[in-house]
Amino acid sequence: MPVNEDRKAVAELLWGLRKPSSRGPRAAFDLDQVADTAVKVADAEGLEAVSMQRIAAELGFTKMALYRYVKDKAELIAVMIEAAVGEAPELGGVTGWRAKLEEYARELSAAWRLHPWLPSITAGDRVMGPRETAWPESALGALAGTPLTGRERLEAIMLVSNHIRATHAAAGPGTQVWTAGEAGPVMRDLLLRNADRFPLLATTQAVPSPATTREFGLNAILDGLEHAIAQRTPER
Repeated sequence: MPVNEDRKAVAELLWGLRKPSSRGPRAAFDLDQVADTAVKVADAEGLEAVSMQRIAAELGFTKMALYRYVKDKAELIAVMIEAAVGEAPELGGVTGWRAKLEEYARELSAAWRLHPWLPSITAGDRVMGPRETAWPESALGALAGTPLTGRERLEAIMLVSNHIRATHAAAGPGTQVWTAGEAGPVMRDLLLRNADRFPLLATTQAVPSPATTREFGLNAILDGLEHAIAQRTPER
C-alpha cells in the first residue's frame, strides 16, 4: 500500500462519494478504463511498472490529464485493486460452512493467481472498495449459524485469507530453503554439507509445493474451526 494514502479521499473515490469535476472538456475515459489499463500493465510487467506517467501514456493523454480521474498513485493503486479482485464468490449454493470456506479459499487463490501482485498490495491498513469488501462479507456468511461469536468469525476469515496470502508468497523465488526452483539443488547441497547444523532439514526428502502446502494448511485451520464449533454445539 502506498505510504501517503489519503484514506478519506480514497474512500470517497472508491465508494462513489466524490463529486465529478465540471471543469474542462468532457472526460475522454472513465475511471474503470483507467483502472483496467493499470491492471493490464501490472499483470504483464509487475506492479513496479505502474506509474501515473505510464498509465497516462497507455491511455494516450498527459500525466496532468490523468489527475482528473485519480489524484495520485495511491488512488491509482486503490482503483486497480478494486478492479482486479473480481466479484465476490457466491456461496449460497454450497452446503455446509466448511465447504463454503473451502470454495471461498479456492476462489481467492484463483483471483490472486490471475493477478500475482494482489496478495502483497492488499495487506495492511487501508481503505477497501465495495467490490473488495464483498469478499469478507461472503466468507462471513459461511459461518452464519455457527456458535462462534462475531469477532471469532471475523478472525477465522482473516486466518483463512492470511493463509492463502502466505502460501502465494511462498511460491515466489527466494522465500523458502526448500524451494523447487533453480536455487533448490544449491540449497539441498548446502544442507547436506551442513547436516550437523541443520539435521532435520538435511534429512527431509520431500519438497512441498505451494499447492500442497496451501491445502494442508487450510485443512488444519478448518479442522481447528470444526473442533471449536463442535465443542460449543449442544448435544441433542
